[in-house]
Order: sequence, then C-alpha cells, then structure tokens
Amino acid sequence: MIVLGIDPGSTVTGYGVVSTERGRYRFVDAGCIKTASSSPMGSRLQAIHDGLVAAIGRHAPDAVAIEAIFHHKSAESALRLGQARGVALLAAAACGHEAFPYNAMTVKQSVGAHGRADKASVARMVQVLLGVRLDLPADATDALAIAITHCSHARSRGLARAVQEAR
Repeated sequence: MIVLGIDPGSTVTGYGVVSTERGRYRFVDAGCIKTASSSPMGSRLQAIHDGLVAAIGRHAPDAVAIEAIFHHKSAESALRLGQARGVALLAAAACGHEAFPYNAMTVKQSVGAHGRADKASVARMVQVLLGVRLDLPADATDALAIAITHCSHARSRGLARAVQEAR
C-alpha cells in the first residue's frame, strides 16, 4: 500500500509518501509546498492545490491521510489553516481519493512518541520506523508520520475485518 500524508499549512504544507509491504514501512518521498505569506491567499491556496495534485499524480497513492483540525490560539490562524486544509481535501478528491483525518495525538502515539511529544521526537521516531536518516523540514516529517499512522490504522482495520469474517 502507498499512502500520501498531508500536514496542511497556509505558508508551508508538508507531504510525505510511505509504502508498506509485509508490515514494514518504506520511505518513498517527502517535501514541502512553500508559499510567501506576502502573496494573496488565493494564490497561496492555488499553489498548495497544484503541488498536492502533482504529488498525488507522481506517486499514485492507494490512500491519502491528512492532519485533522485542532485548536488554535487565534481565530485568524485557525481560519488560514482551515483554508489550506480545505484545499488539500479538494486536491485529494479531485484525484479520486477520500482523505482520512488523524488528530495530532493519534499521530504521535502511532509513531511511538507520547501524546505531548515535540516535533523533534516525532521526527526521530519516523526515521526509526522508516529505517533511514532524513534531513527534512518538520512539516514533511509530520506528513510522513501521518502517512505511517494511516498505514498502521488501515492494517489494524484489515485485521479486525478478517477476524469478523472468520467468525
């Protein structure tokens, strides 16, 4: 299975692609779509959309996962994040994918970090799980963690389904 994870942001949107085979995770690709905060919001959202559609096109994932909305200190930053997240959802849908949401706590726990882990801890765990040394921005590492989370949860759901069908 190939999963594209998305960590949405209005100035930096991270994406990460992970594949799984026989329970092992493999790093495929990761990067960031960067926009200038001085650019009009419409242009920034278009760049995020185009970048994600291109990433989905390059990797033909079986699934797309995205970070769920969480609370922000200011309404303005929450609105900007919501706009970027909406564009990411649109990009996934335009490419024929439903985007599976995962909250930050679930992502951290899925990669073996504790619920209040910082970005550096999550990055270290992602490197351990993928078995590679990565020098990536935090947004890309977070996106890889989101992809790993979906792989883990999809596998668990598959096992649960198999047990139910066997009964």
